[in-house]
Amino acid sequence: MAAGSCLLLLLLLPHLVTALQSTPGCKIRITAKGLDLVEQEGLRFVEQELENITVSDLHGKEGPFHYNISQVKVMDLQLAMSNLHFQPQKHLVFNINNASISLRFRRQLLYWFFYDIGSINASADGVHIHTVLQLSKDEAGRLKISNVTCNTSITRMHVGFSGTLRKVYEFLSTFIVTGMRFLLSQQICPSLEHASLVLLNSVLDTVPVRNYVDEHIGIDYSLLRDPVVSTDTLDLDFKGMFFPRTREDQELENHAVEPVIKETERMVYVAFSEYFFDSAMHAYFQAGVLAIELQEVPKDLDVLLRATFFGTIFMQSSAMDAPLRLVLQVSAPPRCIIKPSGTSVSVSAFLNISMVPPGLAPIQLSSMAMETKLSAKVFLQGKALRVQLNLRRFRIYSQQSTLESLALFSLQGPLKTLLQLTVMPIINERTKKGVQIPLPEGIDFTKEVVTNHAGFLVVGADLHFSKGLREVVEKYRPVPTPTALPSFWSTEPSTDP
Repeated sequence: MAAGSCLLLLLLLPHLVTALQSTPGCKIRITAKGLDLVEQEGLRFVEQELENITVSDLHGKEGPFHYNISQVKVMDLQLAMSNLHFQPQKHLVFNINNASISLRFRRQLLYWFFYDIGSINASADGVHIHTVLQLSKDEAGRLKISNVTCNTSITRMHVGFSGTLRKVYEFLSTFIVTGMRFLLSQQICPSLEHASLVLLNSVLDTVPVRNYVDEHIGIDYSLLRDPVVSTDTLDLDFKGMFFPRTREDQELENHAVEPVIKETERMVYVAFSEYFFDSAMHAYFQAGVLAIELQEVPKDLDVLLRATFFGTIFMQSSAMDAPLRLVLQVSAPPRCIIKPSGTSVSVSAFLNISMVPPGLAPIQLSSMAMETKLSAKVFLQGKALRVQLNLRRFRIYSQQSTLESLALFSLQGPLKTLLQLTVMPIINERTKKGVQIPLPEGIDFTKEVVTNHAGFLVVGADLHFSKGLREVVEKYRPVPTPTALPSFWSTEPSTDP
């Protein structure tokens, strides 16, 4: 019996673990095509990093000869063959094959009383670099390069000597070439590891994780788990939840359908569930800003309202000429409905109509319930997700009696027109700024296409570097700590040109 229970538990365990995992409100997929673009920009970045590698001085003694090689400088790089690809389950692999590196460095030779200085040109051919980047979620929920594995090898090293003691250097060439090959190969991987763990992670730090959208709400883009890498894709699951700034620790449980991305044709796909939009509207509702006061009522509507509520106004004869005020107050958090046919938003609200006599308290004429359905057009511009709303259906009714609802029927058309002309432009102006999608600085979307599904929508797009990777790295590069320079040999300038 106990064995059977254990077996049943083992069979159910994967399903229990899946059930306990949080459902993402937003998902991003980067495809192999997107990685190809990243490879192009990344290769330029690697070239620039390797051009600035620092090779330690090489000095030694062979019989009566004392030699020192210093001030090693990379003159040229040829990284013709490179490849960046996904490696399951959470790795990126970057390979450089058959590269060549041209060097120039300063020579110093002491032989009894003879002292020779000058420069030497060298080249490293058949350079192979294999780098594996491990991707993971850090404590803040941000994507990070958590580990780097690097191996490098140099097939051939050639050194060209010149000067009065050229024959002597050729005698020492075995020691110098071997030493230079070792020192160069030892510096390539540390340079790439620093570029990945420090510089590239500083670029990933520009991805918004938990930041403010406006003065009322913020958004939580923290990763829910480590990225999932297949041979063709990299998938990221984000929380995708908005929160009111007055209650930043507030959590809204996600009961929406989890977005599913199946496509791989575009460079990147971003999916948003109904929860993503619902949490935004819930946050605004909690912030208490889903209310609009209309001080100026159109003349035709003003006449119609006064005729509708004539009896109530007549009872307040002293305020018959007082101006009218309309206050639209959302009564519950709006709800988003995403279907293959389109996206809509359902809103329940109260429309309070009052007279405002000068110097007196407002006199309420009616508080009618209102139900509206808005059509929503979701689109990306740059890196901002934006929503444009249009009024589709509108209904007002009285919660007091059916008779009063019939009396309000004549107001339905004029009030709908009022909402279209005055309220909807205000709402769309507020949503015009949009919210930033979690991509690093310097990368934008282009050629966006939005596809609706049952419970979520997917935006397919290509990527574009609006800023070079080097530009972003330099902007956020950590300030280096000064280090002491070695002083084994004299550093007098070379006599060679």
